[in-house]
Order: sequence, then C-alpha cells, then structure tokens
Amino acid sequence: MHELPGGHGMELAMAFFPIYLALGALAGVLAGLLGIGGGLVLVGALAWLLPLQGVSAAAAMHAALASSLASIVLTAAASARAHHRRGSVLWPTVAWMVPGVLLGGWLGSRFAIALDGDVLRWCVAAYCALVAMQLLASKQAPAGASGRVPRGPGYSLAGIGIGGVSALVGIGGGSLTVPLLVWRGVAPVRAVGTSSACGIFIGLASALGYALQAPVGALPLAGAVGYVYLPAALGVAVTSVLAAPYGTRLAHALSGQALKRVFAGFLLLVGAGFAYSALR
Repeated sequence: MHELPGGHGMELAMAFFPIYLALGALAGVLAGLLGIGGGLVLVGALAWLLPLQGVSAAAAMHAALASSLASIVLTAAASARAHHRRGSVLWPTVAWMVPGVLLGGWLGSRFAIALDGDVLRWCVAAYCALVAMQLLASKQAPAGASGRVPRGPGYSLAGIGIGGVSALVGIGGGSLTVPLLVWRGVAPVRAVGTSSACGIFIGLASALGYALQAPVGALPLAGAVGYVYLPAALGVAVTSVLAAPYGTRLAHALSGQALKRVFAGFLLLVGAGFAYSALR
C-alpha cells in the first residue's frame, strides 16, 4: 500500500468523521446498557470502512481491532463514571483484576499482530457467535441487590485471560467479566459497572500494544500510530463518551431481555459477515 498524500488523507478522515461519530454513539449506548457488544460492532464497521480510506486488506483487521480498543478507553471511562455515581462499581474487585487485564491486553495484542487478517476475522466471527449464544441463553437475574465484593489473586489470573481475549477480538471485556462476576454472586448492574471500569485498562493496554508493537510502517496513513488510526478512534470516542450515560440510565430502568435477543441476532449477522469476508 502506498502512503496517501497528507492532504488527501486528511480529507478522507474528515469525510468519514460523521460516520465515526454515529458509530461512537451506538457503541456508547451498548457499553452502558448491556456492558457487552459495543466493541464487536465497532470492529465490524471499522473493518469495512478502513479499506475505503486506503488501508490494505492485510492490515484492515489489525487496524480495526486497534482503533476499536483505543476508543474503548474513553467509552469505558464514561460508562464507569456514570455507574460509579450510582454506586455500581466494585473498586476492590477492579483493583484485583487490573494487573491481570493489563498483562493480558499487552500479550493479546502482541499475539494478534502475528496473526493473518483472515485468522483474526475467524476469531471475531467465532466470538460473535459465542456472545450471541450467551445473550440468548441468559435469563433475567433476580432484582435483589447483592453486597458481594469479589477479591483475591484468582481475579488477577482471570484478568489475564479476559485481557488477552479482549485484545484479540477488539472488545472491552464485558462479555467475559460480567458473566464471571454474576456467577460469583455480584448483582448484574454492579457487574456491568465493574466491567466498565476494567474495560478502561483493557483498552489502554491493548491499544498501546497495537501501537507500540506493530511493525514499522504498519499503517502508513496520516494520523496512524502503529495499527491505531487516531481519526477513527477519536471520532468514535467523542460521541461514545456522551452516549454511555444514556445506556447506563436504561440499564437501571429496563430488564433488557428483549434487547439482548435483538442484539444477539445482530451479532450473529456481524459474525456471519466476518466469516464470509474470510472465505472470499
């Protein structure tokens, strides 16, 4: 791929910026509402949009994953802040999980960089299917709040796996962290809030990994750092930060069961799209 002239590259970035803003709004609402799925939607959209801006097919998936994770840092921070105001973030649990998710995110991004783009597409397609099945199988949790605050080194070890998988498929880890915490007796809304706080560190470690461990000239576009395409990441982050609190309000007001089923169907379509693109 030849580097786009600086002016032309900036014109393309500006032309696509409204699309990134719209994607950010969707990802922000999903992050606050369900605690899962926003990153998967972003990866699917970015993997389609970035080649239109001159990103090669070989680098498109790496760039989509990296840019999604970079945007998740601010999205997760906005969601965590809104949940914290409602007392839904278990900070002691976050403190135990952070060392693991930092290490896992860094190692996961290193592993993903070494993989072919089509292999990454299959990884994301499989993960979309797993998350969709998880959503369809999940039942409405009891309304009563739980005062349980999980602690211990086991959560640091779990964080390594959560961070690694998240870096590989471009997510903030909610689809892994939320079920783990609910299984350990945490109230669902608190699990979502705690997962959002962990997502800040997953996004940070993973995005830095994609930026600093990428080969030289991995993404020769104006505004790129390694595999992270900053115009896309920032465009998504701007509106996701604004939209996340609205998703959080809905999470506290709605059961979310019907929304989960609809979103599960949507994720199956996203996964099928990745599988199709890998087969072409």
